[in-house]
Amino acid sequence: MNRLVEPGPTPADLHRLPPASPPSPPRSPRGGRRHATIPVKFALAFVGAAAWTALSVWLSLPWLGDVSRLTHPAFALIAITFIAYVPGFMNAFLFVTLALDRRPARIRPAAYPDVSILIAAYNEAKGIGDTLKSLAAQDYAGPFEILVLNDGSTDGTADVARRAIAELAFPANATVRVLDYPVNAGKAAVLNRGLAAARSDLIVTIDGDCWIMPDGLTHLVERLLSDPPETQAVAGAVMVRNARDTFLAKAQEWDYFHGIAAVKRMQSMFHGTLVAQGAFSIYRRAALEAVGGWPASVGEDIVVSWALLRREGRIGYAEDAIAFTNVPTTLKAFALQRRRWARGLMEAFRAHPTLLFKRHLRTVFIWWNLCFPPMDLVYTFVFIPGLILALFGKFYMVGPVTLAVLPLAVVWNLFIFRIQRRTFHREHLKVRRNLGGFLFYAFAYNLLVQPVCVLGYVSELAGLRKTWGGK
Repeated sequence: MNRLVEPGPTPADLHRLPPASPPSPPRSPRGGRRHATIPVKFALAFVGAAAWTALSVWLSLPWLGDVSRLTHPAFALIAITFIAYVPGFMNAFLFVTLALDRRPARIRPAAYPDVSILIAAYNEAKGIGDTLKSLAAQDYAGPFEILVLNDGSTDGTADVARRAIAELAFPANATVRVLDYPVNAGKAAVLNRGLAAARSDLIVTIDGDCWIMPDGLTHLVERLLSDPPETQAVAGAVMVRNARDTFLAKAQEWDYFHGIAAVKRMQSMFHGTLVAQGAFSIYRRAALEAVGGWPASVGEDIVVSWALLRREGRIGYAEDAIAFTNVPTTLKAFALQRRRWARGLMEAFRAHPTLLFKRHLRTVFIWWNLCFPPMDLVYTFVFIPGLILALFGKFYMVGPVTLAVLPLAVVWNLFIFRIQRRTFHREHLKVRRNLGGFLFYAFAYNLLVQPVCVLGYVSELAGLRKTWGGK
């Protein structure tokens, strides 16, 4: 299971399309098309995934027998379950869900509420100017304030932010301040300081190197106001901005465009988005204060999100509230980021284990996340060694039959691509060509991601020092 498309460094580099035709008005329930209810869609997705898994088990019986004879039946069953059966169930569930997905329309309010935007910035001198430039171009109709929270940066981030504020033409409904904290306290701490200083009941968080589309803030607020009243947060859609930098960034472009975005769409359909990521999300202030704000952890966004879910809050997803972020361009930086994400997942389980037993459709996705550590372990210590042996003609764990999954991977990715491309077209964006990055993402990306996640789990279990490193 996967754990895009970048406009370039400035708005001038965006690949624009002609304006899309306006959406058709929704059909009335009496004379129009009827859509299945959410529980029915969930049942259809579950049955479809179970049927696919049953077929996979039947087809894999010879493979299971061969591995059992070479090792032990229990080892063979565990290994193949987490190499093939569990990922297959997840991908099939995702496929059916997205086939049934009909995104609800956003409602435009008569008056747009006040919003406070918190930008946690630690050594973001290279990106903070562009982030502020994108916020100065927002078309948001209500009042909003921007708080740049400089968390003891040593690269002149605060000075760069002040110069940008002085040079940019912010709209009359915007106010901008730099809160300069001389000593680094960590991302969670500086966000909590910003929350205390913010004036609004709606809080948006943005990373210090993001570029927000001009309608991003508007779409994010509209989605929050349009979703069910128990919605306490909404995650925006984060895409990759610097995919031209390195081949690793090219692969991450597809990870964000396909994997992360598709999973959030799926989860939101069942009122189960699990993470309002810090890079671009909106929260209700009262909900944040009720859970004590952001916790002191390396995965503060996932832990605070699960705290909201634990209090019966809902988290939505705005697929058309788009932000572009800079992803790691070196293997070291990428490993630090993904190791931090893996540690954040373990922190969330440690802080909120009772979510595993909540009576919600989204509880399935909590258990889903619980499968990632064993999947990563088996992939790292069984599948990858089996792949290496296969290169030398030893088909103990990976053999010619493994090639049978390649057509499915292509079909699955093409299906996701069509859905995401439609979203981009509605935003007048065009998906750029990146075939090499796609092929690496589809067939080899996990060779990097899953071993790094294992390092993250080990780091968390060993209690290694936590730092604000990597996004």
